[in-house]
Amino acid sequence: MKRFVTEDSFWELFPEAQIGIVVAQGMRPTGEVPEEDARAIRQQLAEANAAADQHLTSNTISQNQVVAVWRDAYQKFKTKKGARSSIENLLKRVLKGNPVGSINPSVDIYNTISLKYALPVGGEDIDAMEGDIRLGITEGGDSFLALGDEEEVPTLEGELCYRDNAGAICRCWNWRDGVRTALTDDSQKAFLIIESVDPTRAADLATATDELAQLMETHLGATIFAKQIVTHENPVMVIDE
Repeated sequence: MKRFVTEDSFWELFPEAQIGIVVAQGMRPTGEVPEEDARAIRQQLAEANAAADQHLTSNTISQNQVVAVWRDAYQKFKTKKGARSSIENLLKRVLKGNPVGSINPSVDIYNTISLKYALPVGGEDIDAMEGDIRLGITEGGDSFLALGDEEEVPTLEGELCYRDNAGAICRCWNWRDGVRTALTDDSQKAFLIIESVDPTRAADLATATDELAQLMETHLGATIFAKQIVTHENPVMVIDE
């Protein structure tokens, strides 16, 4: 059995945070996704890129509320210099007229949800994890090879990250994913995460979580093993048997 465990060190910093979790099993590999579904996924991503403009009321990225809340959040734990939330990185591309492109079906789906709702969304391959996945403040030194990098750069003391028994999975909360557990064309089990630090957006988070599960079912033939909003009152959930 594998679990998602949010540690006390996380809730001490963000007592009102909410995290939407979808566990999708039996996903079709990329090569077996029907062309109709592949086309629909690409279209939805394009539409989400266009719709993201509604969240950008200022050309200064940090002055947009959906980004500002994450700038504030990142002040509460140790980060690598220049680290920003994943949603800021996506919206910055939209602001510069550089739309988020296609990677693979599962990643495209979660990027669609991220852009549409202006919330950080990520995904990991459950089969590549070793033991439970934990979110909390680390003592540092967790091994980590970021996507696109060639050398490992371990976590910092006091950094907030997702990690398992083998090391970090995503650094600086939702800044950078690692190679080891990244969703690939052949991933069958996905652990999908939507994060919110703004309690006024609880309804948006719930809707986004439901829509993410629905898209994984509809286009990738996935079975939803679990779906839950993780809160301070419900900090642990089972993600695999």
